Amino acid sequence: MMLPMSSIAIRHADEYLLVVEKPAGLLSVPGRSPELADCLIARVQADHPDALTVHRLDQVTSGLVVIARGAVMQRALSMQFEQRQVAKGYEALVEGLVSGGDAADDAGEIDLPLIRDWPNRPRQKVDRDVGKPSLTRWRVLARDPVALRTRLALEPVTGRTHQLRVHLASIGHAIVGDAFYGAAPGERVCLHAARLGFSHPATGAWHEWVSPAPF
Repeated sequence: MMLPMSSIAIRHADEYLLVVEKPAGLLSVPGRSPELADCLIARVQADHPDALTVHRLDQVTSGLVVIARGAVMQRALSMQFEQRQVAKGYEALVEGLVSGGDAADDAGEIDLPLIRDWPNRPRQKVDRDVGKPSLTRWRVLARDPVALRTRLALEPVTGRTHQLRVHLASIGHAIVGDAFYGAAPGERVCLHAARLGFSHPATGAWHEWVSPAPF
């Protein structure tokens, strides 16, 4: 049964676009089978029939999503994503203590090419021969030496499918709860789209939203 738009937190609404918060566990767009019809865009369209998808978050990921109102705004916003003019920031809790303890070890990059793992799709994997260039920047926010976990701020410079999840797992620090990529099972995958900024396509003004991680 489709849940109402009231189940989605709206951070911004005008005649051109919406910025909303997707809950973890909800699809961004409908799946192929009828039981996967419930999704973010369907719930938004229940109240805003002109709403159109611009970008997606993984089902397991929560956080900020911009939704266009009408095809003209969809094209304008999609162009900003394609041209990497959108500021995207994520927060993740990962297994293990990332890097060392001094300031020089508190930030870095993961530059590993990714490709779909066809026999195990939708899984993705690192492939240095034929993978697409993929770059993630990370910064340590906090380390928990008791729980052996690290809280990271993440910037996906590229936007490959499952990029943050695969990149972190590939360096031995899978996102907490992400059993699909080797982490111990948990209540949820601890990945949240925490920052979103772009130029409003109707006015040109820069707007940015921040959403605290719910974990």
